[in-house]
Amino acid sequence: MAVPFDLLDTFVEQKRVSKTDASRMRDDAKRRGVDVELVLGESGLVSPADVAKLKADAFGLPVKTFGKDEQVPKEVLSLIPQESARFYQVVAFAKDSAALSVGMVHPENSKAQEALKFIAQGLGVTLKLFAIAYADYARFVSGYSTFGEAIAQSLKTFKQDDSQKNYLPGHVSISFDNMQSLKSEETPIIKIVSDIVRHGISERASDIHIEPEPARLRVRYRIDGDLASALYLPLEVHQAILSRIKIMANIKIDETRVPQDGRFSGMVDGKQIDFRVATFPTANGEKVAIRILDPSVGLMSLEELGFSPWNLEKTKGALLKPFGMILVTGPTGSGKSTSLYAMLQALNQDGVNIVTLEDPIEYFVPGINQSQVLPEIGYTFGFGLRSILRQDPNVVMVGEIRDQETAELAVHAALTGHVMLSTLHTNNALGTVPRLLDLGVQRFLIPSTLNIVISQRLVRRLCDNCKKQVQASGEVEKVIADALAALPEPVKAQVPYKKPFALYEPVGCDVCKGKGTRGRLGVYEILTMTPELEAIVLAGTADDKLAAEARRQGMTTMRQEGVLQALAGKISFAEVLKETA
Repeated sequence: MAVPFDLLDTFVEQKRVSKTDASRMRDDAKRRGVDVELVLGESGLVSPADVAKLKADAFGLPVKTFGKDEQVPKEVLSLIPQESARFYQVVAFAKDSAALSVGMVHPENSKAQEALKFIAQGLGVTLKLFAIAYADYARFVSGYSTFGEAIAQSLKTFKQDDSQKNYLPGHVSISFDNMQSLKSEETPIIKIVSDIVRHGISERASDIHIEPEPARLRVRYRIDGDLASALYLPLEVHQAILSRIKIMANIKIDETRVPQDGRFSGMVDGKQIDFRVATFPTANGEKVAIRILDPSVGLMSLEELGFSPWNLEKTKGALLKPFGMILVTGPTGSGKSTSLYAMLQALNQDGVNIVTLEDPIEYFVPGINQSQVLPEIGYTFGFGLRSILRQDPNVVMVGEIRDQETAELAVHAALTGHVMLSTLHTNNALGTVPRLLDLGVQRFLIPSTLNIVISQRLVRRLCDNCKKQVQASGEVEKVIADALAALPEPVKAQVPYKKPFALYEPVGCDVCKGKGTRGRLGVYEILTMTPELEAIVLAGTADDKLAAEARRQGMTTMRQEGVLQALAGKISFAEVLKETA
Protein backbone atom coordinates (compact mmCIF):
# COMPACT_ATOMS: atom_id res chain seq x y z
CA MET A 1 0.00 0.00 0.00
CA ALA A 2 1.74 3.10 -1.21
CA VAL A 3 1.87 5.98 1.20
CA PRO A 4 1.86 9.46 -0.44
CA PHE A 5 4.25 10.71 2.16
CA ASP A 6 7.20 9.11 3.87
CA LEU A 7 7.03 8.64 7.65
CA LEU A 8 10.77 8.30 8.00
CA ASP A 9 11.54 11.32 5.81
CA THR A 10 9.18 13.43 7.91
CA PHE A 11 10.81 12.35 11.17
CA VAL A 12 14.26 12.95 9.67
CA GLU A 13 13.17 16.51 8.78
CA GLN A 14 12.00 16.96 12.37
CA LYS A 15 15.41 15.64 13.54
CA ARG A 16 13.64 12.87 15.46
CA VAL A 17 15.39 10.17 13.42
CA SER A 18 18.85 10.32 11.85
CA LYS A 19 19.37 9.65 8.14
CA THR A 20 21.50 6.63 9.03
CA ASP A 21 18.78 5.15 11.22
CA ALA A 22 16.12 5.86 8.58
CA SER A 23 18.16 4.09 5.90
CA ARG A 24 18.78 1.13 8.19
CA MET A 25 15.08 0.84 9.06
CA ARG A 26 14.05 0.96 5.40
CA ASP A 27 16.50 -1.82 4.57
CA ASP A 28 15.33 -3.84 7.56
CA ALA A 29 11.65 -3.46 6.59
CA LYS A 30 12.41 -4.46 2.98
CA ARG A 31 14.45 -7.47 4.09
CA ARG A 32 11.77 -8.68 6.50
CA GLY A 33 8.86 -7.88 4.20
CA VAL A 34 7.07 -5.80 6.84
CA ASP A 35 5.65 -2.31 7.14
CA VAL A 36 8.34 0.28 7.83
CA GLU A 37 6.15 1.61 10.64
CA LEU A 38 6.60 -1.70 12.48
CA VAL A 39 10.39 -1.33 12.35
CA LEU A 40 10.10 2.31 13.40
CA GLY A 41 8.02 1.31 16.42
CA GLU A 42 10.53 -1.41 17.40
CA SER A 43 13.35 1.12 17.34
CA GLY A 44 11.82 3.15 20.18
CA LEU A 45 12.97 6.39 18.54
CA VAL A 46 9.42 7.68 18.06
CA SER A 47 6.34 6.95 20.17
CA PRO A 48 3.22 5.35 18.61
CA ALA A 49 1.25 8.47 19.55
CA ASP A 50 3.62 10.66 17.50
CA VAL A 51 3.28 8.35 14.49
CA ALA A 52 -0.52 8.42 14.70
CA LYS A 53 -0.58 12.22 14.98
CA LEU A 54 1.68 12.58 11.95
CA LYS A 55 -0.65 10.45 9.81
CA ALA A 56 -3.73 12.23 11.15
CA ASP A 57 -2.30 15.63 10.18
CA ALA A 58 -1.31 14.35 6.74
CA PHE A 59 -4.77 13.00 5.88
CA GLY A 60 -7.01 15.40 7.77
CA LEU A 61 -8.34 12.83 10.21
CA PRO A 62 -8.68 12.91 13.98
CA VAL A 63 -6.08 10.87 15.86
CA LYS A 64 -6.94 8.08 18.26
CA THR A 65 -4.47 6.93 20.89
CA PHE A 66 -5.12 4.20 23.44
CA GLY A 67 -4.12 3.89 27.06
CA LYS A 68 -1.89 1.00 28.11
CA ASP A 69 -4.75 -0.82 29.84
CA GLU A 70 -7.53 0.31 27.50
CA GLN A 71 -9.56 -2.55 26.01
CA VAL A 72 -11.98 -2.86 23.10
CA PRO A 73 -15.11 -4.98 23.71
CA LYS A 74 -15.03 -8.15 21.61
CA GLU A 75 -18.55 -7.47 20.32
CA VAL A 76 -17.35 -4.14 18.88
CA LEU A 77 -14.10 -5.57 17.53
CA SER A 78 -15.95 -8.36 15.72
CA LEU A 79 -18.14 -5.90 13.78
CA ILE A 80 -15.29 -6.01 11.25
CA PRO A 81 -14.39 -9.61 10.24
CA GLN A 82 -10.98 -10.68 11.50
CA GLU A 83 -9.63 -11.40 8.01
CA SER A 84 -10.70 -7.94 6.79
CA ALA A 85 -9.23 -6.25 9.86
CA ARG A 86 -5.88 -7.96 9.26
CA PHE A 87 -5.88 -7.40 5.51
CA TYR A 88 -6.69 -3.69 5.69
CA GLN A 89 -5.03 -3.12 9.11
CA VAL A 90 -8.09 -1.53 10.69
CA VAL A 91 -9.75 -1.86 14.11
CA ALA A 92 -13.32 -1.04 15.17
CA PHE A 93 -13.04 0.40 18.68
CA ALA A 94 -16.41 2.06 19.41
CA LYS A 95 -20.05 2.02 18.27
CA ASP A 96 -23.15 3.87 19.29
CA SER A 97 -26.59 4.27 17.76
CA ALA A 98 -25.29 6.78 15.21
CA ALA A 99 -21.73 5.84 14.24
CA LEU A 100 -19.04 3.17 14.01
CA SER A 101 -15.56 4.42 14.97
CA VAL A 102 -12.68 2.70 13.17
CA GLY A 103 -8.94 3.25 13.46
CA MET A 104 -6.80 2.89 10.32
CA VAL A 105 -3.07 2.25 10.08
CA HIS A 106 -3.17 3.33 6.41
CA PRO A 107 -5.70 6.20 6.13
CA GLU A 108 -4.82 6.64 2.45
CA ASN A 109 -6.18 3.21 1.48
CA SER A 110 -9.32 4.02 -0.53
CA LYS A 111 -10.31 0.37 -0.92
CA ALA A 112 -10.23 -0.08 2.84
CA GLN A 113 -12.43 3.01 3.27
CA GLU A 114 -14.94 1.63 0.75
CA ALA A 115 -15.08 -1.73 2.57
CA LEU A 116 -15.58 0.04 5.91
CA LYS A 117 -18.38 2.23 4.50
CA PHE A 118 -20.13 -0.91 3.26
CA ILE A 119 -19.89 -2.47 6.75
CA ALA A 120 -21.20 0.71 8.40
CA GLN A 121 -24.13 0.90 5.96
CA GLY A 122 -25.01 -2.71 6.79
CA LEU A 123 -25.13 -1.72 10.48
CA GLY A 124 -27.29 1.30 9.71
CA VAL A 125 -24.77 3.83 11.07
CA THR A 126 -22.32 6.38 9.74
CA LEU A 127 -18.56 5.77 9.64
CA LYS A 128 -16.02 7.75 11.67
CA LEU A 129 -12.39 7.22 10.66
CA PHE A 130 -9.34 7.82 12.87
CA ALA A 131 -5.61 7.51 12.33
CA ILE A 132 -3.95 5.02 14.69
CA ALA A 133 -0.45 3.68 15.20
CA TYR A 134 0.53 0.21 14.02
CA ALA A 135 1.39 -0.77 17.60
CA ASP A 136 -2.21 -0.10 18.71
CA TYR A 137 -3.63 -2.02 15.74
CA ALA A 138 -1.38 -5.02 16.49
CA ARG A 139 -2.45 -5.03 20.14
CA PHE A 140 -6.18 -4.99 19.45
CA VAL A 141 -6.30 -7.27 16.41
CA SER A 142 -5.10 -10.10 18.65
CA GLY A 143 -8.32 -9.71 20.65
CA TYR A 144 -10.44 -11.68 18.19
CA SER A 145 -11.60 -15.22 19.00
CA THR A 146 -8.92 -17.39 20.52
CA PHE A 147 -7.30 -20.16 18.50
CA GLY A 148 -9.30 -22.85 20.30
CA GLU A 149 -12.61 -20.99 19.94
CA ALA A 150 -12.12 -20.47 16.20
CA ILE A 151 -11.21 -24.12 15.60
CA ALA A 152 -14.17 -25.34 17.69
CA GLN A 153 -16.58 -23.20 15.67
CA SER A 154 -15.16 -24.49 12.38
CA LEU A 155 -15.41 -28.10 13.59
CA LYS A 156 -19.05 -27.53 14.54
CA THR A 157 -19.78 -26.22 11.05
CA PHE A 158 -17.86 -29.10 9.47
CA LYS A 159 -19.92 -31.70 11.33
CA GLN A 160 -23.13 -29.99 10.23
CA ASP A 161 -22.06 -30.09 6.57
CA ASP A 162 -22.93 -33.56 5.27
CA SER A 163 -21.63 -32.96 1.77
CA GLN A 164 -18.13 -31.81 2.76
CA LYS A 165 -17.52 -31.21 -0.93
CA ASN A 166 -15.94 -27.81 -0.82
CA TYR A 167 -12.71 -28.41 1.03
CA LEU A 168 -10.72 -29.08 -2.14
CA PRO A 169 -10.61 -25.73 -4.05
CA GLY A 170 -7.23 -24.06 -3.64
CA HIS A 171 -4.27 -22.55 -5.42
CA VAL A 172 -0.54 -22.41 -4.95
CA SER A 173 -0.42 -18.80 -3.74
CA ILE A 174 -2.74 -18.30 -0.75
CA SER A 175 -3.80 -15.13 1.01
CA PHE A 176 -4.58 -15.79 4.66
CA ASP A 177 -5.43 -12.11 5.10
CA ASN A 178 -8.24 -11.73 2.61
CA MET A 179 -9.78 -15.19 2.43
CA GLN A 180 -13.28 -13.77 2.81
CA SER A 181 -12.95 -12.34 -0.70
CA LEU A 182 -12.99 -15.87 -2.17
CA LYS A 183 -16.49 -17.14 -1.53
CA SER A 184 -15.65 -20.64 -2.76
CA GLU A 185 -13.08 -20.94 0.01
CA GLU A 186 -15.43 -20.13 2.89
CA THR A 187 -15.53 -23.72 4.13
CA PRO A 188 -14.81 -25.15 7.59
CA ILE A 189 -11.73 -27.13 6.55
CA ILE A 190 -10.12 -24.18 4.82
CA LYS A 191 -10.85 -22.07 7.90
CA ILE A 192 -9.27 -24.72 10.15
CA VAL A 193 -6.12 -24.94 8.01
CA SER A 194 -5.91 -21.14 7.86
CA ASP A 195 -6.27 -20.86 11.64
CA ILE A 196 -3.65 -23.55 12.28
CA VAL A 197 -1.16 -21.81 10.00
CA ARG A 198 -1.89 -18.30 11.27
CA HIS A 199 -1.64 -19.41 14.91
CA GLY A 200 1.73 -21.00 14.17
CA ILE A 201 2.98 -17.73 12.74
CA SER A 202 1.65 -15.66 15.64
CA GLU A 203 3.38 -18.05 18.09
CA ARG A 204 6.65 -17.70 16.12
CA ALA A 205 6.73 -21.43 15.34
CA SER A 206 9.30 -22.72 12.87
CA ASP A 207 7.35 -25.91 12.06
CA ILE A 208 3.81 -27.27 12.22
CA HIS A 209 3.30 -31.02 12.58
CA ILE A 210 -0.12 -32.53 11.81
CA GLU A 211 0.00 -36.16 12.91
CA PRO A 212 -2.71 -38.87 12.83
CA GLU A 213 -2.96 -41.06 15.91
CA PRO A 214 -5.20 -44.14 16.34
CA ALA A 215 -8.12 -42.13 17.74
CA ARG A 216 -7.36 -38.45 17.05
CA LEU A 217 -5.37 -35.95 15.00
CA ARG A 218 -2.58 -34.13 16.83
CA VAL A 219 -1.24 -30.65 15.90
CA ARG A 220 2.15 -29.70 17.30
CA TYR A 221 4.25 -26.56 16.93
CA ARG A 222 8.02 -26.26 17.18
CA ILE A 223 8.74 -22.99 18.97
CA ASP A 224 12.29 -21.92 19.84
CA GLY A 225 13.47 -25.45 19.05
CA ASP A 226 10.98 -27.22 21.35
CA LEU A 227 8.09 -29.29 19.99
CA ALA A 228 4.81 -29.22 21.94
CA SER A 229 1.20 -30.28 21.33
CA ALA A 230 -1.22 -27.40 20.77
CA LEU A 231 -4.41 -28.98 19.51
CA TYR A 232 -6.24 -32.31 19.12
CA LEU A 233 -8.85 -32.74 16.38
CA PRO A 234 -11.28 -35.53 15.51
CA LEU A 235 -9.73 -38.11 13.20
CA GLU A 236 -12.60 -37.60 10.73
CA VAL A 237 -11.12 -34.27 9.57
CA HIS A 238 -7.68 -35.75 8.84
CA GLN A 239 -8.23 -36.54 5.16
CA ALA A 240 -9.92 -33.21 4.47
CA ILE A 241 -7.10 -31.21 6.11
CA LEU A 242 -4.46 -33.29 4.33
CA SER A 243 -6.12 -32.80 0.94
CA ARG A 244 -6.37 -29.05 1.46
CA ILE A 245 -2.68 -28.77 2.34
CA LYS A 246 -1.66 -30.99 -0.59
CA ILE A 247 -3.54 -28.83 -3.07
CA MET A 248 -2.00 -25.64 -1.66
CA ALA A 249 1.45 -27.26 -1.96
CA ASN A 250 0.67 -28.51 -5.49
CA ILE A 251 1.41 -32.17 -4.73
CA LYS A 252 -0.57 -35.31 -5.60
CA ILE A 253 -3.72 -35.77 -3.55
CA ASP A 254 -4.20 -39.44 -4.38
CA GLU A 255 -0.61 -40.50 -3.62
CA THR A 256 -0.43 -41.70 -0.03
CA ARG A 257 2.23 -44.41 -0.20
CA VAL A 258 5.40 -42.36 -0.57
CA PRO A 259 6.68 -39.07 0.92
CA GLN A 260 6.06 -35.93 -1.11
CA ASP A 261 7.44 -32.39 -0.96
CA GLY A 262 5.94 -29.09 -2.02
CA ARG A 263 5.60 -25.47 -1.06
CA PHE A 264 3.18 -22.57 -1.19
CA SER A 265 3.21 -18.88 -0.27
CA GLY A 266 0.78 -16.65 1.55
CA MET A 267 0.15 -13.12 2.77
CA VAL A 268 -0.22 -13.11 6.55
CA ASP A 269 -0.67 -9.81 8.41
CA GLY A 270 0.72 -7.98 5.40
CA LYS A 271 3.85 -10.17 5.19
CA GLN A 272 4.75 -12.52 2.36
CA ILE A 273 5.59 -15.87 3.97
CA ASP A 274 6.65 -19.13 2.30
CA PHE A 275 5.67 -22.57 3.56
CA ARG A 276 7.52 -25.80 2.83
CA VAL A 277 5.38 -28.94 3.02
CA ALA A 278 6.54 -32.54 3.49
CA THR A 279 4.20 -35.52 3.76
CA PHE A 280 5.21 -38.87 5.24
CA PRO A 281 3.26 -42.16 5.34
CA THR A 282 2.81 -43.66 8.82
CA ALA A 283 0.90 -46.64 10.21
CA ASN A 284 -1.99 -44.31 11.15
CA GLY A 285 -2.06 -42.42 7.87
CA GLU A 286 -0.09 -39.59 6.30
CA LYS A 287 1.54 -37.03 8.56
CA VAL A 288 2.46 -33.60 7.28
CA ALA A 289 5.15 -31.19 8.40
CA ILE A 290 4.94 -27.53 7.38
CA ARG A 291 8.09 -25.41 7.70
CA ILE A 292 7.24 -21.71 8.18
CA LEU A 293 9.73 -19.56 6.32
CA ASP A 294 9.05 -16.09 7.69
CA PRO A 295 11.65 -13.61 6.35
CA SER A 296 11.08 -11.32 9.35
CA VAL A 297 12.28 -14.15 11.63
CA GLY A 298 14.63 -16.27 9.53
CA LEU A 299 16.52 -13.62 7.55
CA MET A 300 18.88 -11.83 9.90
CA SER A 301 21.99 -9.73 9.57
CA LEU A 302 25.28 -10.88 11.06
CA GLU A 303 24.84 -8.36 13.87
CA GLU A 304 21.50 -9.93 14.87
CA LEU A 305 22.75 -13.52 15.12
CA GLY A 306 24.43 -13.23 18.52
CA PHE A 307 28.11 -13.04 17.53
CA SER A 308 30.43 -11.62 20.16
CA PRO A 309 32.39 -8.55 18.96
CA TRP A 310 35.59 -10.56 18.39
CA ASN A 311 33.82 -13.33 16.47
CA LEU A 312 31.87 -10.81 14.39
CA GLU A 313 35.17 -9.15 13.45
CA LYS A 314 36.66 -12.51 12.38
CA THR A 315 33.59 -13.37 10.29
CA LYS A 316 33.47 -10.02 8.50
CA GLY A 317 37.21 -10.26 7.85
CA ALA A 318 36.76 -13.65 6.17
CA LEU A 319 33.98 -12.26 3.95
CA LEU A 320 36.32 -9.55 2.68
CA LYS A 321 38.77 -12.10 1.22
CA PRO A 322 38.54 -12.47 -2.58
CA PHE A 323 38.45 -16.27 -2.53
CA GLY A 324 38.48 -19.24 -0.22
CA MET A 325 36.07 -21.40 1.72
CA ILE A 326 33.92 -20.45 4.72
CA LEU A 327 32.35 -23.47 6.42
CA VAL A 328 29.55 -23.36 9.01
CA THR A 329 29.33 -26.54 11.08
CA GLY A 330 27.00 -28.01 13.67
CA PRO A 331 24.21 -30.56 14.05
CA THR A 332 20.82 -30.40 12.34
CA GLY A 333 18.75 -27.50 13.63
CA SER A 334 21.70 -25.45 14.89
CA GLY A 335 21.01 -22.46 12.61
CA LYS A 336 23.66 -23.10 9.96
CA SER A 337 21.42 -22.04 7.06
CA THR A 338 20.46 -18.83 8.88
CA SER A 339 24.15 -17.97 9.24
CA LEU A 340 24.76 -18.64 5.53
CA TYR A 341 21.87 -16.37 4.52
CA ALA A 342 23.23 -13.62 6.78
CA MET A 343 26.60 -13.87 5.04
CA LEU A 344 24.99 -13.88 1.61
CA GLN A 345 23.13 -10.68 2.47
CA ALA A 346 26.38 -9.07 3.59
CA LEU A 347 27.96 -10.03 0.23
CA ASN A 348 24.90 -9.18 -1.88
CA GLN A 349 25.93 -6.15 -3.94
CA ASP A 350 25.29 -5.10 -7.51
CA GLY A 351 28.85 -5.89 -8.58
CA VAL A 352 28.86 -9.40 -7.07
CA ASN A 353 27.44 -12.45 -8.86
CA ILE A 354 26.13 -14.86 -6.21
CA VAL A 355 24.91 -18.32 -7.21
CA THR A 356 23.55 -20.89 -4.77
CA LEU A 357 22.71 -24.60 -4.78
CA GLU A 358 20.16 -25.43 -2.10
CA ASP A 359 18.10 -28.41 -0.99
CA PRO A 360 15.61 -26.94 -0.50
CA ILE A 361 15.60 -23.17 -1.06
CA GLU A 362 14.40 -21.79 2.27
CA TYR A 363 14.28 -18.04 1.67
CA PHE A 364 14.17 -16.23 -1.66
CA VAL A 365 16.61 -13.32 -1.54
CA PRO A 366 16.41 -10.60 -4.23
CA GLY A 367 19.66 -10.19 -6.18
CA ILE A 368 20.87 -13.77 -5.60
CA ASN A 369 20.64 -16.57 -8.18
CA GLN A 370 19.23 -19.48 -6.19
CA SER A 371 18.86 -22.99 -7.58
CA GLN A 372 17.07 -26.03 -6.14
CA VAL A 373 18.86 -29.36 -6.57
CA LEU A 374 16.75 -32.33 -7.69
CA PRO A 375 18.61 -35.59 -6.97
CA GLU A 376 15.77 -37.68 -8.46
CA ILE A 377 16.65 -36.37 -11.95
CA GLY A 378 20.40 -36.36 -11.38
CA TYR A 379 20.68 -32.66 -10.50
CA THR A 380 22.86 -33.11 -7.41
CA PHE A 381 25.15 -30.71 -5.56
CA GLY A 382 28.10 -32.16 -7.50
CA PHE A 383 26.40 -31.86 -10.89
CA GLY A 384 25.20 -28.35 -10.09
CA LEU A 385 28.64 -27.19 -8.97
CA ARG A 386 30.12 -28.08 -12.34
CA SER A 387 27.50 -25.92 -14.04
CA ILE A 388 27.76 -23.06 -11.55
CA LEU A 389 31.39 -22.46 -12.38
CA ARG A 390 30.33 -21.69 -15.97
CA GLN A 391 28.03 -18.93 -14.68
CA ASP A 392 30.93 -16.58 -13.88
CA PRO A 393 30.20 -16.43 -10.13
CA ASN A 394 32.05 -14.38 -7.53
CA VAL A 395 30.37 -16.17 -4.63
CA VAL A 396 29.08 -19.74 -4.57
CA MET A 397 26.94 -21.17 -1.80
CA VAL A 398 26.34 -24.92 -1.54
CA GLY A 399 23.71 -25.87 1.04
CA GLU A 400 25.66 -28.82 2.42
CA ILE A 401 28.82 -30.79 1.66
CA ARG A 402 27.50 -34.35 1.88
CA ASP A 403 29.85 -36.49 -0.16
CA GLN A 404 33.31 -36.75 -1.69
CA GLU A 405 32.31 -35.36 -5.09
CA THR A 406 30.76 -32.20 -3.60
CA ALA A 407 33.70 -31.73 -1.19
CA GLU A 408 36.30 -31.97 -3.94
CA LEU A 409 34.40 -29.64 -6.30
CA ALA A 410 33.84 -27.10 -3.49
CA VAL A 411 37.54 -27.11 -2.62
CA HIS A 412 38.54 -26.64 -6.25
CA ALA A 413 36.03 -23.80 -6.67
CA ALA A 414 37.58 -22.04 -3.66
CA LEU A 415 41.03 -22.67 -5.14
CA THR A 416 40.15 -21.04 -8.48
CA GLY A 417 39.18 -17.60 -7.25
CA HIS A 418 35.69 -18.00 -5.80
CA VAL A 419 34.30 -17.35 -2.35
CA MET A 420 32.71 -20.67 -1.33
CA LEU A 421 30.13 -20.87 1.48
CA SER A 422 28.80 -24.19 2.73
CA THR A 423 27.86 -26.27 5.76
CA LEU A 424 29.28 -29.45 7.24
CA HIS A 425 28.13 -31.77 10.02
CA THR A 426 30.73 -31.75 12.80
CA ASN A 427 30.48 -31.41 16.58
CA ASN A 428 32.91 -28.49 16.81
CA ALA A 429 35.30 -26.36 14.79
CA LEU A 430 38.28 -28.62 15.44
CA GLY A 431 36.48 -31.55 13.81
CA THR A 432 36.29 -29.84 10.42
CA VAL A 433 39.75 -30.72 9.10
CA PRO A 434 39.45 -34.44 9.97
CA ARG A 435 35.94 -34.44 8.42
CA LEU A 436 37.22 -32.96 5.15
CA LEU A 437 39.95 -35.62 5.06
CA ASP A 438 37.32 -38.32 5.65
CA LEU A 439 35.39 -36.96 2.66
CA GLY A 440 38.41 -37.49 0.45
CA VAL A 441 39.79 -33.95 0.21
CA GLN A 442 43.56 -34.06 -0.33
CA ARG A 443 45.44 -32.82 2.70
CA PHE A 444 47.61 -30.31 0.84
CA LEU A 445 44.53 -28.54 -0.59
CA ILE A 446 42.91 -27.73 2.77
CA PRO A 447 45.27 -24.94 3.95
CA SER A 448 45.12 -23.28 0.51
CA THR A 449 41.33 -23.13 0.40
CA LEU A 450 39.88 -23.07 3.93
CA ASN A 451 39.66 -19.52 5.32
CA ILE A 452 37.50 -19.94 8.40
CA VAL A 453 35.32 -22.47 10.23
CA ILE A 454 32.30 -21.32 12.24
CA SER A 455 30.81 -23.93 14.57
CA GLN A 456 27.56 -23.08 16.30
CA ARG A 457 24.60 -24.04 18.48
CA LEU A 458 21.27 -22.34 19.12
CA VAL A 459 20.22 -21.52 22.68
CA ARG A 460 16.92 -20.18 23.98
CA ARG A 461 16.94 -16.49 24.82
CA LEU A 462 15.53 -15.41 28.18
CA CYS A 463 12.38 -13.31 28.13
CA ASP A 464 13.45 -9.75 29.00
CA ASN A 465 10.06 -9.08 30.53
CA CYS A 466 10.20 -11.66 33.33
CA LYS A 467 13.72 -13.04 33.83
CA LYS A 468 14.98 -12.84 37.40
CA GLN A 469 18.49 -12.35 38.73
CA VAL A 470 20.02 -15.01 40.98
CA GLN A 471 23.37 -15.53 42.68
CA ALA A 472 25.57 -18.24 41.16
CA SER A 473 26.03 -21.22 43.48
CA GLY A 474 29.46 -22.42 44.52
CA GLU A 475 29.69 -25.20 41.91
CA VAL A 476 28.33 -23.00 39.13
CA GLU A 477 30.65 -20.20 40.18
CA LYS A 478 33.63 -22.53 39.76
CA VAL A 479 32.54 -23.52 36.23
CA ILE A 480 32.18 -19.86 35.31
CA ALA A 481 35.53 -18.91 36.86
CA ASP A 482 37.30 -21.72 34.99
CA ALA A 483 35.73 -20.65 31.69
CA LEU A 484 36.72 -17.00 32.20
CA ALA A 485 40.24 -17.92 33.28
CA ALA A 486 40.78 -19.83 30.01
CA LEU A 487 39.69 -16.90 27.82
CA PRO A 488 42.31 -15.43 25.47
CA GLU A 489 44.00 -12.35 26.93
CA PRO A 490 42.53 -9.88 24.35
CA VAL A 491 39.04 -11.14 25.21
CA LYS A 492 39.65 -11.01 28.96
CA ALA A 493 40.38 -7.31 28.61
CA GLN A 494 36.85 -6.80 27.24
CA VAL A 495 35.04 -8.90 29.88
CA PRO A 496 33.81 -6.96 32.96
CA TYR A 497 32.51 -9.89 35.04
CA LYS A 498 33.96 -10.58 38.52
CA LYS A 499 32.99 -12.72 41.51
CA PRO A 500 30.36 -13.03 42.86
CA PHE A 501 28.66 -13.82 39.56
CA ALA A 502 25.04 -12.84 38.90
CA LEU A 503 23.00 -15.01 36.56
CA TYR A 504 19.42 -14.94 35.31
CA GLU A 505 16.72 -17.61 35.30
CA PRO A 506 13.44 -17.98 33.37
CA VAL A 507 10.18 -17.16 35.14
CA GLY A 508 7.28 -17.02 32.69
CA CYS A 509 4.78 -14.27 31.85
CA ASP A 510 2.12 -13.29 29.32
CA VAL A 511 4.74 -12.04 26.85
CA CYS A 512 6.55 -15.39 26.64
CA LYS A 513 3.37 -17.46 27.18
CA GLY A 514 4.68 -18.76 30.50
CA LYS A 515 7.85 -20.33 29.06
CA GLY A 516 10.39 -17.87 30.40
CA THR A 517 12.17 -17.77 27.04
CA ARG A 518 11.43 -15.96 23.81
CA GLY A 519 13.44 -16.57 20.65
CA ARG A 520 16.90 -18.01 20.26
CA LEU A 521 20.43 -16.79 19.66
CA GLY A 522 23.61 -18.48 18.56
CA VAL A 523 26.79 -19.34 20.40
CA TYR A 524 29.81 -19.73 18.18
CA GLU A 525 33.42 -20.81 18.04
CA ILE A 526 35.60 -19.77 15.12
CA LEU A 527 38.80 -21.40 13.86
CA THR A 528 40.85 -19.39 11.39
CA MET A 529 43.43 -20.74 8.95
CA THR A 530 46.85 -19.42 10.00
CA PRO A 531 50.42 -20.37 8.98
CA GLU A 532 50.68 -22.33 12.23
CA LEU A 533 47.46 -24.24 11.53
CA GLU A 534 48.61 -24.86 7.96
CA ALA A 535 51.78 -26.52 9.24
CA ILE A 536 49.76 -28.73 11.62
CA VAL A 537 47.35 -29.80 8.86
CA LEU A 538 50.17 -30.66 6.47
CA ALA A 539 52.07 -32.58 9.13
CA GLY A 540 49.04 -34.47 10.52
CA THR A 541 45.89 -33.61 12.43
CA ALA A 542 46.54 -34.66 16.02
CA ASP A 543 43.69 -33.35 18.17
CA ASP A 544 45.97 -31.92 20.84
CA LYS A 545 47.93 -29.89 18.30
CA LEU A 546 44.74 -28.52 16.72
CA ALA A 547 43.42 -27.56 20.16
CA ALA A 548 46.71 -25.88 21.10
CA GLU A 549 46.65 -23.83 17.89
CA ALA A 550 43.03 -22.83 18.52
CA ARG A 551 44.05 -21.47 21.94
CA ARG A 552 47.09 -19.73 20.48
CA GLN A 553 45.06 -17.88 17.85
CA GLY A 554 42.54 -16.77 20.49
CA MET A 555 39.53 -18.99 19.73
CA THR A 556 36.78 -18.82 22.35
CA THR A 557 34.87 -22.08 22.68
CA MET A 558 31.10 -22.39 22.52
CA ARG A 559 31.09 -23.11 26.26
CA GLN A 560 32.99 -19.87 26.97
CA GLU A 561 30.73 -17.89 24.63
CA GLY A 562 27.69 -19.39 26.36
CA VAL A 563 29.02 -18.43 29.79
CA LEU A 564 29.51 -14.86 28.62
CA GLN A 565 25.96 -14.74 27.22
CA ALA A 566 24.64 -16.08 30.55
CA LEU A 567 26.55 -13.45 32.53
CA ALA A 568 25.11 -10.81 30.16
CA GLY A 569 21.61 -11.98 31.12
CA LYS A 570 20.67 -13.20 27.66
CA ILE A 571 20.40 -16.94 28.39
CA SER A 572 20.17 -19.18 31.45
CA PHE A 573 23.21 -21.08 32.71
CA ALA A 574 21.25 -24.35 32.48
CA GLU A 575 20.86 -23.67 28.75
CA VAL A 576 24.63 -23.22 28.44
CA LEU A 577 25.30 -26.60 30.06
CA LYS A 578 22.65 -28.29 27.93
CA GLU A 579 23.79 -27.01 24.54
CA THR A 580 27.58 -26.94 25.03
CA ALA A 581 28.15 -30.21 26.89
